[in-house]
Amino acid sequence: MKNILLEVRNLKKYFPVERSLIERFLASVKGKREFVHAVDDISFDIIGGETFCLVGESGCGKTTTGRLVVRLLKPTSGSILFEGNDISYLPEKKLRPYRRRMQIIFQDPYTSLNPRMRVGKIVSHPLEIHGVASGKEIKELVLEMLSKVGLSPPDYFYEKYPHELSGGQRQRVAIARALILKPKFIVADEPTSSLDVSIRSKILKLLLDLKREYNLTYLYITHDLATAYYICDRIAVMYLGKIVELGPADMVLEEPLHPYTNALISAIPLPDPKLSKSREKIKLKGEVPSPINPPPGCRFHPRCPYATSICKVEEPKLVRVSGEHYVACHNPLMKK
Repeated sequence: MKNILLEVRNLKKYFPVERSLIERFLASVKGKREFVHAVDDISFDIIGGETFCLVGESGCGKTTTGRLVVRLLKPTSGSILFEGNDISYLPEKKLRPYRRRMQIIFQDPYTSLNPRMRVGKIVSHPLEIHGVASGKEIKELVLEMLSKVGLSPPDYFYEKYPHELSGGQRQRVAIARALILKPKFIVADEPTSSLDVSIRSKILKLLLDLKREYNLTYLYITHDLATAYYICDRIAVMYLGKIVELGPADMVLEEPLHPYTNALISAIPLPDPKLSKSREKIKLKGEVPSPINPPPGCRFHPRCPYATSICKVEEPKLVRVSGEHYVACHNPLMKK
Protein backbone atom coordinates (compact mmCIF):
# COMPACT_ATOMS: atom_id res chain seq x y z
CA MET A 1 0.00 0.00 0.00
CA LYS A 2 1.13 3.55 -0.71
CA ASN A 3 2.43 5.55 2.22
CA ILE A 4 0.15 8.59 1.95
CA LEU A 5 1.56 11.46 4.00
CA LEU A 6 -0.99 14.14 3.09
CA GLU A 7 -4.63 13.74 2.06
CA VAL A 8 -6.62 16.70 0.76
CA ARG A 9 -10.34 16.28 0.17
CA ASN A 10 -12.79 18.80 -1.30
CA LEU A 11 -10.67 21.69 -0.12
CA LYS A 12 -12.07 25.22 -0.53
CA LYS A 13 -10.82 28.66 0.38
CA TYR A 14 -12.95 31.73 -0.31
CA PHE A 15 -11.70 35.21 0.55
CA PRO A 16 -14.26 38.00 1.08
CA VAL A 17 -13.84 40.83 -1.41
CA GLU A 18 -12.66 44.02 0.26
CA ARG A 19 -15.10 46.85 -0.41
CA SER A 20 -15.62 50.42 0.70
CA LEU A 21 -17.99 51.14 3.59
CA ILE A 22 -20.79 52.20 1.21
CA GLU A 23 -20.32 49.13 -0.99
CA ARG A 24 -20.42 46.86 2.07
CA PHE A 25 -23.61 48.53 3.23
CA LEU A 26 -25.28 48.11 -0.18
CA ALA A 27 -24.17 44.48 -0.32
CA SER A 28 -25.65 43.82 3.14
CA VAL A 29 -28.94 45.42 2.06
CA LYS A 30 -29.06 43.18 -1.01
CA GLY A 31 -28.04 40.19 1.12
CA LYS A 32 -25.17 39.40 -1.25
CA ARG A 33 -21.49 39.26 -0.36
CA GLU A 34 -18.83 38.56 -2.93
CA PHE A 35 -15.93 36.14 -2.46
CA VAL A 36 -12.76 35.29 -4.35
CA HIS A 37 -12.90 31.55 -5.10
CA ALA A 38 -9.15 31.05 -4.64
CA VAL A 39 -9.31 27.27 -4.13
CA ASP A 40 -12.57 25.64 -5.08
CA ASP A 41 -13.12 21.97 -4.22
CA ILE A 42 -9.84 20.21 -4.96
CA SER A 43 -8.67 16.75 -3.83
CA PHE A 44 -5.29 15.04 -4.03
CA ASP A 45 -2.87 12.83 -2.07
CA ILE A 46 0.85 13.23 -1.55
CA ILE A 47 2.85 10.04 -1.05
CA GLY A 48 5.69 10.01 1.47
CA GLY A 49 9.06 10.64 -0.19
CA GLU A 50 7.72 12.07 -3.46
CA THR A 51 7.84 15.54 -4.98
CA PHE A 52 4.30 16.54 -5.87
CA CYS A 53 4.00 19.59 -8.08
CA LEU A 54 1.27 22.21 -8.48
CA VAL A 55 1.58 24.15 -11.73
CA GLY A 56 -0.46 26.85 -13.43
CA GLU A 57 -0.64 30.54 -14.22
CA SER A 58 -0.41 33.22 -11.54
CA GLY A 59 -3.65 33.52 -9.61
CA CYS A 60 -4.79 29.93 -10.16
CA GLY A 61 -4.68 29.06 -6.43
CA LYS A 62 -1.31 27.29 -6.13
CA THR A 63 0.13 29.39 -3.31
CA THR A 64 -3.16 29.45 -1.41
CA THR A 65 -3.25 25.64 -1.59
CA GLY A 66 0.30 25.44 -0.25
CA ARG A 67 -0.52 27.71 2.67
CA LEU A 68 -3.70 25.78 3.41
CA VAL A 69 -2.02 22.38 3.69
CA VAL A 70 0.49 23.67 6.28
CA ARG A 71 -2.38 25.52 7.98
CA LEU A 72 -1.07 29.04 7.55
CA LEU A 73 -4.62 29.60 6.30
CA LYS A 74 -7.81 28.05 7.64
CA PRO A 75 -9.96 26.31 5.00
CA THR A 76 -13.45 27.50 4.17
CA SER A 77 -14.43 23.84 3.91
CA GLY A 78 -12.93 20.45 3.13
CA SER A 79 -10.36 18.39 4.99
CA ILE A 80 -6.57 18.12 5.32
CA LEU A 81 -5.13 14.94 6.82
CA PHE A 82 -1.45 14.86 7.73
CA GLU A 83 -0.11 11.40 8.65
CA GLY A 84 -3.73 10.30 9.04
CA ASN A 85 -4.62 13.11 11.47
CA ASP A 86 -7.20 15.73 10.57
CA ILE A 87 -5.57 19.15 10.98
CA SER A 88 -8.17 21.09 8.97
CA TYR A 89 -9.61 23.17 11.79
CA LEU A 90 -7.30 22.53 14.74
CA PRO A 91 -6.68 25.55 17.00
CA GLU A 92 -3.15 26.94 17.04
CA LYS A 93 -2.13 25.25 20.31
CA LYS A 94 -3.00 21.80 18.98
CA LEU A 95 -1.24 22.56 15.70
CA ARG A 96 2.13 23.16 17.41
CA PRO A 97 3.26 19.49 17.32
CA TYR A 98 2.54 19.41 13.56
CA ARG A 99 4.46 22.63 12.89
CA ARG A 100 7.73 20.81 13.54
CA ARG A 101 6.95 18.18 10.90
CA MET A 102 5.70 20.50 8.15
CA GLN A 103 7.46 23.65 6.97
CA ILE A 104 7.32 26.10 4.08
CA ILE A 105 9.93 27.83 1.90
CA PHE A 106 8.49 31.11 0.68
CA GLN A 107 8.88 32.48 -2.82
CA ASP A 108 10.71 35.71 -2.07
CA PRO A 109 13.71 35.55 0.30
CA TYR A 110 13.85 39.37 0.26
CA THR A 111 10.58 39.59 2.21
CA SER A 112 10.45 36.26 4.07
CA LEU A 113 13.56 36.99 6.19
CA ASN A 114 13.48 39.51 9.02
CA PRO A 115 15.96 42.27 8.01
CA ARG A 116 16.69 43.07 11.68
CA MET A 117 17.77 39.56 12.60
CA ARG A 118 21.15 38.03 11.88
CA VAL A 119 21.31 34.77 9.93
CA GLY A 120 22.16 32.77 13.04
CA LYS A 121 19.10 34.10 14.85
CA ILE A 122 16.82 33.54 11.84
CA VAL A 123 17.78 29.87 11.55
CA SER A 124 17.86 29.22 15.31
CA HIS A 125 14.47 30.86 15.96
CA PRO A 126 12.42 27.68 15.21
CA LEU A 127 14.62 25.69 17.64
CA GLU A 128 13.92 28.22 20.39
CA ILE A 129 10.17 28.38 19.68
CA HIS A 130 9.77 24.60 19.87
CA GLY A 131 12.26 24.10 22.67
CA VAL A 132 14.25 21.58 20.66
CA ALA A 133 17.68 22.74 21.83
CA SER A 134 19.33 25.30 24.10
CA GLY A 135 22.65 26.96 24.80
CA LYS A 136 25.69 25.97 22.76
CA GLU A 137 23.77 23.14 21.09
CA ILE A 138 21.64 25.68 19.19
CA LYS A 139 24.65 27.33 17.59
CA GLU A 140 26.18 23.95 16.71
CA LEU A 141 22.96 22.84 14.98
CA VAL A 142 22.67 26.13 13.10
CA LEU A 143 26.28 26.04 11.90
CA GLU A 144 25.81 22.44 10.74
CA MET A 145 22.66 23.35 8.81
CA LEU A 146 24.26 26.43 7.21
CA SER A 147 27.04 24.18 5.98
CA LYS A 148 24.48 21.65 4.65
CA VAL A 149 22.78 24.30 2.51
CA GLY A 150 26.06 25.50 1.05
CA LEU A 151 26.76 28.58 3.18
CA SER A 152 30.44 28.02 3.95
CA PRO A 153 32.25 28.89 6.06
CA PRO A 154 29.14 28.85 8.30
CA ASP A 155 30.75 31.07 11.00
CA TYR A 156 31.10 33.83 8.40
CA PHE A 157 27.39 33.77 7.49
CA TYR A 158 26.18 33.27 11.07
CA GLU A 159 26.65 36.94 11.97
CA LYS A 160 25.48 38.40 8.66
CA TYR A 161 22.23 40.32 8.09
CA PRO A 162 20.00 39.36 5.11
CA HIS A 163 20.82 42.61 3.25
CA GLU A 164 24.49 41.60 3.20
CA LEU A 165 23.72 38.45 1.22
CA SER A 166 22.91 37.76 -2.42
CA GLY A 167 19.49 36.47 -3.50
CA GLY A 168 20.71 32.90 -3.76
CA GLN A 169 22.36 33.07 -0.34
CA ARG A 170 19.16 34.45 1.19
CA GLN A 171 17.17 31.58 -0.25
CA ARG A 172 19.69 29.13 1.21
CA VAL A 173 19.09 30.75 4.60
CA ALA A 174 15.32 30.29 4.11
CA ILE A 175 15.90 26.62 3.24
CA ALA A 176 18.09 26.20 6.34
CA ARG A 177 15.34 27.72 8.50
CA ALA A 178 12.78 25.31 7.05
CA LEU A 179 15.03 22.28 7.61
CA ILE A 180 16.44 23.05 11.05
CA LEU A 181 13.55 21.22 12.78
CA LYS A 182 14.06 18.20 10.49
CA PRO A 183 10.49 18.12 9.14
CA LYS A 184 8.97 15.37 7.03
CA PHE A 185 7.03 17.61 4.65
CA ILE A 186 7.99 20.90 2.98
CA VAL A 187 5.98 23.23 0.78
CA ALA A 188 8.37 24.94 -1.64
CA ASP A 189 6.48 27.92 -3.05
CA GLU A 190 8.28 28.89 -6.28
CA PRO A 191 11.62 28.97 -4.41
CA THR A 192 13.65 29.87 -7.51
CA SER A 193 11.37 32.32 -9.35
CA SER A 194 12.92 35.46 -7.81
CA LEU A 195 16.49 34.30 -8.44
CA ASP A 196 18.85 34.81 -11.36
CA VAL A 197 18.79 32.03 -13.97
CA SER A 198 22.39 31.09 -13.14
CA ILE A 199 21.44 30.46 -9.49
CA ARG A 200 18.19 28.54 -10.06
CA SER A 201 19.80 25.24 -11.08
CA LYS A 202 22.03 25.30 -7.99
CA ILE A 203 19.05 25.82 -5.67
CA LEU A 204 17.11 23.03 -7.42
CA LYS A 205 20.07 20.68 -7.06
CA LEU A 206 20.34 21.63 -3.39
CA LEU A 207 16.65 20.85 -2.82
CA LEU A 208 17.04 17.44 -4.48
CA ASP A 209 20.19 16.63 -2.49
CA LEU A 210 18.49 17.59 0.78
CA LYS A 211 15.43 15.54 -0.15
CA ARG A 212 17.56 12.43 -0.52
CA GLU A 213 19.59 13.09 2.63
CA TYR A 214 16.63 13.82 4.92
CA ASN A 215 14.01 11.67 3.16
CA LEU A 216 11.80 14.71 2.61
CA THR A 217 8.44 14.99 0.90
CA TYR A 218 7.86 18.13 -1.19
CA LEU A 219 4.84 20.01 -2.41
CA TYR A 220 6.59 22.04 -5.08
CA ILE A 221 4.72 25.05 -6.49
CA THR A 222 5.78 26.54 -9.81
CA HIS A 223 4.55 28.09 -13.05
CA ASP A 224 7.58 26.67 -14.88
CA LEU A 225 6.74 23.32 -16.50
CA ALA A 226 10.36 22.72 -17.48
CA THR A 227 11.34 22.88 -13.80
CA ALA A 228 8.42 20.64 -12.89
CA TYR A 229 9.58 18.01 -15.38
CA TYR A 230 13.06 18.08 -13.83
CA ILE A 231 12.16 17.95 -10.14
CA CYS A 232 8.68 16.41 -9.76
CA ASP A 233 7.33 12.87 -9.58
CA ARG A 234 3.68 13.83 -10.12
CA ILE A 235 2.04 17.00 -11.40
CA ALA A 236 -1.33 18.60 -10.74
CA VAL A 237 -2.31 21.39 -13.15
CA MET A 238 -4.50 24.12 -11.64
CA TYR A 239 -6.75 26.59 -13.40
CA LEU A 240 -8.92 29.16 -11.62
CA GLY A 241 -8.99 27.28 -8.31
CA LYS A 242 -9.54 23.81 -9.83
CA ILE A 243 -7.28 20.86 -10.60
CA VAL A 244 -7.81 20.12 -14.30
CA GLU A 245 -5.17 17.40 -14.79
CA LEU A 246 -3.15 15.16 -12.49
CA GLY A 247 -0.67 12.36 -13.08
CA PRO A 248 2.97 11.27 -13.31
CA ALA A 249 5.16 14.11 -14.56
CA ASP A 250 6.23 12.38 -17.77
CA MET A 251 2.65 11.43 -18.72
CA VAL A 252 1.22 14.89 -18.04
CA LEU A 253 3.96 16.72 -19.95
CA GLU A 254 4.49 14.25 -22.81
CA GLU A 255 0.86 13.17 -23.30
CA PRO A 256 -1.31 16.03 -21.97
CA LEU A 257 -5.05 15.36 -21.88
CA HIS A 258 -6.40 18.80 -20.98
CA PRO A 259 -6.33 21.65 -23.55
CA TYR A 260 -5.05 24.03 -20.89
CA THR A 261 -2.08 21.77 -20.08
CA ASN A 262 -1.39 21.46 -23.79
CA ALA A 263 -1.34 25.25 -24.14
CA LEU A 264 1.07 25.62 -21.21
CA ILE A 265 3.42 23.03 -22.70
CA SER A 266 3.38 24.75 -26.10
CA ALA A 267 4.74 27.89 -24.42
CA ILE A 268 7.86 26.16 -23.06
CA PRO A 269 10.87 27.54 -24.97
CA LEU A 270 13.02 24.95 -26.74
CA PRO A 271 16.83 25.26 -26.83
CA ASP A 272 16.97 24.68 -30.59
CA PRO A 273 15.45 27.65 -32.54
CA LYS A 274 14.55 25.32 -35.42
CA LEU A 275 12.50 23.11 -33.12
CA SER A 276 10.79 26.17 -31.64
CA LYS A 277 9.69 27.30 -35.09
CA SER A 278 8.40 23.86 -36.05
CA ARG A 279 6.29 23.45 -32.91
CA GLU A 280 2.85 25.02 -33.00
CA LYS A 281 2.25 27.52 -30.19
CA ILE A 282 -1.29 27.52 -28.88
CA LYS A 283 -2.65 31.01 -28.24
CA LEU A 284 -5.58 31.01 -25.87
CA LYS A 285 -8.32 33.53 -26.59
CA GLY A 286 -9.44 36.08 -24.04
CA GLU A 287 -8.30 36.57 -20.46
CA VAL A 288 -8.52 34.40 -17.36
CA PRO A 289 -12.06 34.91 -15.95
CA SER A 290 -12.54 36.58 -12.58
CA PRO A 291 -12.28 34.22 -9.59
CA ILE A 292 -15.05 36.30 -8.00
CA ASN A 293 -17.56 35.23 -10.67
CA PRO A 294 -16.13 32.09 -12.32
CA PRO A 295 -17.96 30.92 -15.44
CA PRO A 296 -20.51 28.11 -15.17
CA GLY A 297 -19.68 24.62 -16.38
CA CYS A 298 -16.01 24.12 -17.19
CA ARG A 299 -14.08 27.19 -16.05
CA PHE A 300 -11.78 26.92 -19.04
CA HIS A 301 -14.54 26.85 -21.67
CA PRO A 302 -14.46 30.60 -22.55
CA ARG A 303 -10.84 30.16 -23.72
CA CYS A 304 -10.89 26.55 -24.89
CA PRO A 305 -10.58 25.83 -28.64
CA TYR A 306 -12.40 22.49 -28.17
CA ALA A 307 -15.33 23.70 -26.04
CA THR A 308 -18.80 22.32 -26.87
CA SER A 309 -22.24 23.11 -25.52
CA ILE A 310 -21.93 20.71 -22.55
CA CYS A 311 -18.76 22.52 -21.40
CA LYS A 312 -20.78 25.68 -20.83
CA VAL A 313 -23.30 24.12 -18.46
CA GLU A 314 -21.79 21.02 -16.81
CA GLU A 315 -18.64 21.07 -14.72
CA PRO A 316 -16.36 18.15 -15.62
CA LYS A 317 -15.20 15.82 -12.85
CA LEU A 318 -11.59 14.76 -12.36
CA VAL A 319 -11.67 11.17 -13.63
CA ARG A 320 -9.06 8.50 -14.26
CA VAL A 321 -8.24 8.02 -17.94
CA SER A 322 -5.38 5.53 -17.72
CA GLY A 323 -3.14 4.33 -14.91
CA GLU A 324 -2.63 7.25 -12.53
CA HIS A 325 -3.50 9.88 -15.14
CA TYR A 326 -6.60 11.98 -14.35
CA VAL A 327 -8.29 14.80 -16.25
CA ALA A 328 -11.30 17.07 -15.76
CA CYS A 329 -12.46 17.62 -19.33
CA HIS A 330 -15.48 16.70 -21.47
CA ASN A 331 -13.27 16.54 -24.58
CA PRO A 332 -9.83 15.28 -23.49
CA LEU A 333 -6.98 15.25 -26.00
CA MET A 334 -6.68 11.53 -26.63
CA LYS A 335 -4.03 10.00 -28.91
CA LYS A 336 -5.35 9.16 -32.36
